[in-house]
Amino acid sequence: MRNDLAQIHDWIPEGARVLDLACGDGTLLASLKETKQVFGYGLEIDPDNISACIARGVNVIEQNVDDGLANFADDTFDRVVMSQALQVLRRPDRALEEMMRVSREAIITFPNFAYWRHRLHLGMKGRMPVSKSLPHAWYDTPNIHLSTFADFERLCRAQGLKIIDRAVGNGDHEPHPAATWWPNLFGEVAIFRVCRDNCPPDQR
Repeated sequence: MRNDLAQIHDWIPEGARVLDLACGDGTLLASLKETKQVFGYGLEIDPDNISACIARGVNVIEQNVDDGLANFADDTFDRVVMSQALQVLRRPDRALEEMMRVSREAIITFPNFAYWRHRLHLGMKGRMPVSKSLPHAWYDTPNIHLSTFADFERLCRAQGLKIIDRAVGNGDHEPHPAATWWPNLFGEVAIFRVCRDNCPPDQR
């Protein structure tokens, strides 16, 4: 399991109801079902990933996150997960609103465009950076809304959300001291746990 998925796995409680947006091949949900008796659904649009989910016994729905989550009622889930997909959405702000409507807590991971190597590459070479966390060229990238950790935190404040935890690391989601002290400069990727303003005390 990827390091980011392992961290997300640790943050999800036993027996939780989980919705995994852009769930990929279902690795996370399959592991949660086996080890934590989690009941969950995955949303995915890639046919090969949908087939992989079915083979793993994961409940998967073919659905584009950009179309919203209107098929789910308020507070249907205990956790909503979105790993490495926020930056490919047409309206990340609306997606975040929908996530917090169907669940009291969301776990989101995305790359940081303000990472120092990206800043240096853009400043010195005058070209869009390519890295482990941003592996595509500007003309074929699926990423349409590149942001920074500071941008995401500002969006959370604007929507009245609380950031209750954050794991910052390099492209392999491995922590390092500099990212702890200056996350928006030395953090390449991050996983955020956010909840509504009225989340229970043990989640603040």
